[in-house]
Amino acid sequence: MVTATRLPQGLLDIPAAIDRVDARDIAQDRLQVNLSEAMGRVPGLAVRNRHNYAQDLQVSLRGFGGRASFGVRGVRLIADGIPATMPDGQGQAASFDLATADRVEVLRGPFATLYGNASGGVIQVFTADGPPEPTLDASLFAGSHGTRRAALRFGGQRGDLNYLAGLSRFRTDGHRAHGAAVREQFNAKLSSPLGGGRLTLVANGLDQPESQDPLGLTRAQFEADPGQAAAAALLFDTRKSVRQGQIGAVHEVDLGSHDSLQLRVHGGSRTVLQFLAQAGDAPLASGGVVDLDRRFGGAGLRWTRQVPGERPLTLTAGAERDGLEERRRGYVNEFGTRGELRRDEDDLVANTDFYAQGEWRFAPAWVAAAGVRRSRVAFESRDHYVTGPNPDDSGRVEYTQVTPVAGLLFKANPAWSFYANAGRGFETPTFAELAYRPGGATGLNLELGPARSRHAEAGAKARLGEGGRFTAALFRIDTRDEIVVDSSSAGRTTFRNASRTRRDGLELAAQGRFGAGFEASVAWTWLDARFVEGFTSGTPPIPVPAGSRLPGVPGSMLHAEAVWRHAASGFHAGAELQASGRVYVNDANTDAAAGYAVVNLRAGFERRFATWRLSAFARLDNAGGHAYAGSVIVAEARGRYFEPAAGRTWTLGATATASF
Repeated sequence: MVTATRLPQGLLDIPAAIDRVDARDIAQDRLQVNLSEAMGRVPGLAVRNRHNYAQDLQVSLRGFGGRASFGVRGVRLIADGIPATMPDGQGQAASFDLATADRVEVLRGPFATLYGNASGGVIQVFTADGPPEPTLDASLFAGSHGTRRAALRFGGQRGDLNYLAGLSRFRTDGHRAHGAAVREQFNAKLSSPLGGGRLTLVANGLDQPESQDPLGLTRAQFEADPGQAAAAALLFDTRKSVRQGQIGAVHEVDLGSHDSLQLRVHGGSRTVLQFLAQAGDAPLASGGVVDLDRRFGGAGLRWTRQVPGERPLTLTAGAERDGLEERRRGYVNEFGTRGELRRDEDDLVANTDFYAQGEWRFAPAWVAAAGVRRSRVAFESRDHYVTGPNPDDSGRVEYTQVTPVAGLLFKANPAWSFYANAGRGFETPTFAELAYRPGGATGLNLELGPARSRHAEAGAKARLGEGGRFTAALFRIDTRDEIVVDSSSAGRTTFRNASRTRRDGLELAAQGRFGAGFEASVAWTWLDARFVEGFTSGTPPIPVPAGSRLPGVPGSMLHAEAVWRHAASGFHAGAELQASGRVYVNDANTDAAAGYAVVNLRAGFERRFATWRLSAFARLDNAGGHAYAGSVIVAEARGRYFEPAAGRTWTLGATATASF
């Protein structure tokens, strides 16, 4: 069962590409810090670990989001029904707490546009419910490069109240120089019957002080010593501190035999202090130290009607309003200390969206689904730094789009389904992409427009025996006004709308259980993402010919895993293969990170006793010690494109669980 389409349904009953990764696959034999640890089994999804906690993960779905140099954009993130993506389309995967997760669901293709400003897809994390009786988990992990993690999790049921809370602390020295980080995380969920329905409260916090940033490396630096930090990282002491807190509530109420209502509200704050690899002391510079103080929140209301019968019909309609207010200041970076003020503004962005969707089983083997969403996203900047040569750069821009989608599913028998769908997508610029005008002018780049896409997909799904599954999806995505990097200098990166792009892809995935305790899974993605029309960008202009591949996007990915389990002893052992094709570093395709294939090994055991359980594991990642670039920084101004992956690393972990 999956819920990423807003209602619980069987995987074979949804005319869309959707995958679910369960708690065992998220947690077993893993550190549970980064989303990249467990998401390789989802085709079409690339979650690349930069091994740089100052920049978060690089997440792309079907090629959307690959150009992001920090944070996640082009892919919508949601946790327990609460948006983790801001109204401008940018989010942070670091806010997900994997240690308390019950599952992660990934929705790809046109139906993802019903969640708003996200063209690539939707990633949702769902916190587990507390167990029937009070249970305490205590975990300790240790690994290469000074990596340590300690975690506590406590949950249970008391009367009508169900509760679960997790607390963890992670630290690492990093596999590169100037790469140390500390992350403390908290996540809690309470749920109880209320007013003829159920109320769920969630609260989470993230504290990540002084995460060092080793920056990317040039090709010469990467080939000479992938463990080094860029010289500018040491000169300017590049680093980032993040603190975030959020609370939310979701109330679901049954209005009768056919109708239900859901209300969600949330609010939070996020502060960021980041030291960049530049002084930022020029008269029109915005500073080499970024100081952000953000407040965000929103609400959503959803009505659902389910009409049973021989031809059951489900209708859903809703409205959402989310907003962000941010005070942004920039200071001179005096070689690692904060200097004079260079930027001072208030940035505001809000979305107001309405949507409706329906599913109709008009014949025993057929399901038709359709939906539409109207999105309005408004940006405003109020400049308070008006002095000397710096003018008043206040400005406002608004984007509006209607995105329809429709799909059809044929259920050939209880084990096989075939489907097709089509729709439109919408992706606005983020505030970071609007921040500067091209040519050195100051103020918001109000000429930058949203990217608009057309999606078409056909696929098949099958249930293969007990615990077995097969999925296949073939898609084409045509995009107008793709947002690309225009130029980058003096700490300012400007963006522009390119011409048309096309993404053709094939996704295959299978998993199954075999005799004698063996189980295996495989996910393979082929993606041909190209500029259909040529264009020029940069200063001086650089031609990008038609046929150039989109940067930051691998042409192919493969994840394969095999595990053997011995039920009597609780022992298991497994091997993983992760492979990727080459990844270009800029629009002109002048350089690329080579493809790679690495093998990871793991083994562990679990023993149960009367009221407690003990589990432990050992894993060896990149067992062959292969040197490769795990991710790239697209169009980095100084040619520091390459972010080296870690070499051979080991991890040990143990968890003790007691029930009361």
